[in-house]
Amino acid sequence: AYKRKAPSTGEQLLVVCNFTPVVRQDYRLGVPAAGEYRQILNSDDKQYGGSGLATTDPIATEPVSWHGQEQSIVFTLPPLGVVFIKQAT
Repeated sequence: AYKRKAPSTGEQLLVVCNFTPVVRQDYRLGVPAAGEYRQILNSDDKQYGGSGLATTDPIATEPVSWHGQEQSIVFTLPPLGVVFIKQAT
């Protein structure tokens, strides 16, 4: 996983990659701020020929420290896929 930050706006994009053929249920990712996050692109979406594990539902943060961050989110990380996540609120 890695994070990209737009220099002009400070907006952050989180990118999570799973290069294994195993679905990671309840994958926890540390995030920089509390609020809601959304998957803005999931390479496993059916429109890209994937299995359809993508979700458009908002993902609420939890006050669980992870990856050096005070907040984290939990979602399903698809096999052989990449997920782009952005803070919604």
